[in-house]
Amino acid sequence: MNTNSVSSASACKGLTGGALVAVISVIAALGGLLFGYDTGIIGVALLGLGDDFQIGAQSKELVTSAIVAGALVGCIGTGPISDRLGRRRATMLVGLVFVIGSLLSAATPSIAVLIFARFLLGLATGSASQIIPVYIAEVTPPKYRGTMVVMFQFMVVLGICFAYLWGYILGHAWRWMFFLGVIPAAILMIGMIVLPESPRWLVSKKRNEEALGILTRVRGEEASARDELKEIEQVANQPQGSWKDLLSTKWLRPAVIVGFGIAMFSQITGNNAIIYYAPTILHDAGFSDTASVLAPAGGAVLITITTLVGSLIIDKVGRRRYLLTMIPGSVIALVILGWLFHGSTGDFSTAQQSLIVVCLIAYLALNCGGFGVCIWLIISEVFPLYVRSKGASIGAFSHWAFNLIVSLTTLSMIAHIGLSYAMWVYAVISVLAVLFVIFMVPETSGRSLEEIENDLRHHRFFPSSKKRTH
Repeated sequence: MNTNSVSSASACKGLTGGALVAVISVIAALGGLLFGYDTGIIGVALLGLGDDFQIGAQSKELVTSAIVAGALVGCIGTGPISDRLGRRRATMLVGLVFVIGSLLSAATPSIAVLIFARFLLGLATGSASQIIPVYIAEVTPPKYRGTMVVMFQFMVVLGICFAYLWGYILGHAWRWMFFLGVIPAAILMIGMIVLPESPRWLVSKKRNEEALGILTRVRGEEASARDELKEIEQVANQPQGSWKDLLSTKWLRPAVIVGFGIAMFSQITGNNAIIYYAPTILHDAGFSDTASVLAPAGGAVLITITTLVGSLIIDKVGRRRYLLTMIPGSVIALVILGWLFHGSTGDFSTAQQSLIVVCLIAYLALNCGGFGVCIWLIISEVFPLYVRSKGASIGAFSHWAFNLIVSLTTLSMIAHIGLSYAMWVYAVISVLAVLFVIFMVPETSGRSLEEIENDLRHHRFFPSSKKRTH
């Protein structure tokens, strides 16, 4: 028996059922916390970095986008690694890379080294966004699965909230901001040692007895564990679709359009641009350093609240209705922000500053709280089982690719066309996002995955197509 076999069998010895699920969710969710913290902290750290290294807009964009570039590589390359090493050991490796990247960021002697360190953090972030939701989904019982996956997204926004909180407390001490990322990374790396391996991965490696042992402990009873093992074995024996199947099969094309498109609009409507650069934007517009950090921090708190509320009501309200309720409100906030910044030289009255903060917080809450709750759910639902993992990769690639484009262009766009017009550009794109949801995104809430696949096969996937058939 190999080392992984021994550690899997003895992991979390004595814990079963709900107690084991709770431990799994808490430790694995730290990956989401790191995801949010490391992507959010740069927005605050740029204020101190700009002073210490005397860097301009383009250098700030490179430092910010390095983590996104790394995430783009990480989300693509993670699948083969986790298939070879297992979900548990791959996640431990992600934790190690988080530790190295955080330490190197904190001790960086130059901007070039910081860019490399942020790229490493990006590799870990992109990998975490792929491995950890898969690990949670494959280990936890079906009745907890949806809650646990949404909990990962909740931890992402909570990480962003913590980033702004620590940024406010630490002021310009940006090295300490980066160093604090070591703590949850180390807990994630060490904590995964005591967690069980994915039973799905074990079955794929013909280690069915170990899989049964883990299923029995997590489910709490052997009978249901044996039934689930039979289902896993049946799925494991089915052939998986290829990339060619996904990209060239005509009836799958609507799912590809929706998976790619919803992830694209989640980025190009500007939410990460605001998360990354809000302190810099407000500082350049005449706000004090404290106000420049506190305003987006308030937005991060409200994002956390709306994500939590959204996760509780999304199945009742529906994906489409939820997005069509949230995104139009963010358009209004962007239009007002553009109007307030138009022609301004930074000499805002107290009332204008208050309105700017309110609109900024409202935009972050409505946009991030809308797309953040829905995109990964929609992407996981629209693709048939035999190409689902590859379809999810398409969505993740779109998410990180457009995130990279936005992070590389935001400050340059503001420098060329002005802050007010930049807000209006994001408002126009948000209107296009609303139209995309209306005409292209089907309602998946309350429907089985087989029903969604049946609509795909019979060309009733798009809302407009479904209306024509009735």
